[in-house]
Amino acid sequence: MQLQQQMADTDNIKAVYLAADDLKIAASILYLAYHDDPLFVDIFQYDKEGYESRLRSAIREELNAFWTARQPMIGLFDDERLVAVACLMSPDPELGPSRFWHWRLKMLLTAGYFGTKQMVEKETIVRERVPAEHFHMLSLIGVHPDLQHHGLGHVLMSAIEGIMLEDPISQGVGMYVTLPKCLSFFEDGRYNLVEELEVGNIKGHLMFRPRET
Repeated sequence: MQLQQQMADTDNIKAVYLAADDLKIAASILYLAYHDDPLFVDIFQYDKEGYESRLRSAIREELNAFWTARQPMIGLFDDERLVAVACLMSPDPELGPSRFWHWRLKMLLTAGYFGTKQMVEKETIVRERVPAEHFHMLSLIGVHPDLQHHGLGHVLMSAIEGIMLEDPISQGVGMYVTLPKCLSFFEDGRYNLVEELEVGNIKGHLMFRPRET
């Protein structure tokens, strides 16, 4: 299914829902996006051997969980090449931080007990502080390093907004931002600062883009 979003200066870029065959490339893009993110560095213990493997496994299991739960995953394609990804949780009360048991068990096996526990705690804390009852949560977002600063992030923002507006019960989109350099990007996308939150040893900013009536 193609979303009605395109780059202003080219017809080659299109936003579509990801297919199963896209998940491997999507995982690679997100791995590069989050490799140095302070929250993931803390959760998956960068200073201990095997960090890269734990992070890759966690991202892979996240994408598999999104796919199994039929949650919206958006990809930007330059012709046939996937160049950017965004993953959202819909306002479904049954899809909380615990997700479902097989996801938790697979995360325990691949990312380890500490990483899995921290991921669940992070989502619980963040979701409880969002100033809405029914909302989308932007869990993962990444643009291929070779194509950053070319406006692709703003195309993703437009697609995310479109998904939110298509859901009549969604009151907006929440996002926990742990990289200070990304704050202006979300502010440009009309995400407002809710509060600074500390998760584990990391401080971040809870942002919320409200539905405009």
